[in-house]
Amino acid sequence: MFDVSFYSGKKVFVTGHTGFKGAWLCHILTNAGADVTGYALAPPTEPSLFELADIAGDIRSVTGDIRDYDALKKAFDEAAPEIVLHLAAQPIVRESYKNPAYTYETNVMGTVNILECIRNSDCVRSFLNVTTDKVYLNKEWEWGYRENEELDGFDPYSNSKSCSELVTHSYKNSFFADGSVAVSTARAGNVIGGGDFAADRIIPDCVRCAVKGEEIVVRNPFSTRPYQHVLEPLYAYLMIAAGQYGDGALAGCYNVGPDDADCFQTGALVDLFVEKWGGGLKWINRYDGGPHEANFLKLDCSKLKKTFDWKPRWNLETAVEKVVEWSKCMIAGGDIRECMDRQIEEFLKV
Repeated sequence: MFDVSFYSGKKVFVTGHTGFKGAWLCHILTNAGADVTGYALAPPTEPSLFELADIAGDIRSVTGDIRDYDALKKAFDEAAPEIVLHLAAQPIVRESYKNPAYTYETNVMGTVNILECIRNSDCVRSFLNVTTDKVYLNKEWEWGYRENEELDGFDPYSNSKSCSELVTHSYKNSFFADGSVAVSTARAGNVIGGGDFAADRIIPDCVRCAVKGEEIVVRNPFSTRPYQHVLEPLYAYLMIAAGQYGDGALAGCYNVGPDDADCFQTGALVDLFVEKWGGGLKWINRYDGGPHEANFLKLDCSKLKKTFDWKPRWNLETAVEKVVEWSKCMIAGGDIRECMDRQIEEFLKV
């Protein structure tokens, strides 16, 4: 496992730090001794992991819109970061159908804005843009997509992330070809973990129903996705950003996902959640037609494995166990930060 002590004393700028993944990432970084500045809107959910774990108390937290270049540039210049991790996004497929313009403004122009900050500075050595497995033109193949496959996400969210990839590649070729800044993108599969309260995500929906003692409604139980615990991609992001900081030849595009055994149908994932939660919890199939979403999607992560000698550490059963553990800790009024720290320690020991 990559040693996060690399980040001790490093100045790191994180966009989207108030979100689910951003909050976990900032906690890992501050535990490692990094000097972290976050830039994002207010937490996107109520409750939020960012507030429950008091992440703001550990970092320099700036509330701002990634679409506002002037505000972003001000926060960026004050931070003078060496490493930039770009997570800010409108991340929900169904929301992108309701608000496509906002989705493109955030996911495409937000990427342009952070890259403009980097282009107009001389402090950054490593930049990582976090996108999604949905950037690929999905042909419903049985095998995983590789990094050289065609990019053409279908829905506005997926397509905006494809565009974000293209923007990043253009800036890399046009402005950072001299190697002054190492630039990579990471295309991660679906993540689960304690502290995700987003709408229209299966595990948060499961937790909400479990807390209320209600049946879990599953709208598409036969869709297949590469599910992984949130710690898997976060440590991969940190590994990529650190690796290219020291060796620009490592910069590139990387898939980050589980092994084939953990590409589950949604219904099977819910079965696993119900088993781990206990208490006679049940779910029902209520396909609602809804807007188009990919039915089958899988990643080939051979490049990441070969380049960094990386491999997933927790299988999906363990990942779901950790979600249930965290959620029951929260419900009982337990120590959220201690639970996070314990799970991180267990993850690193595997």
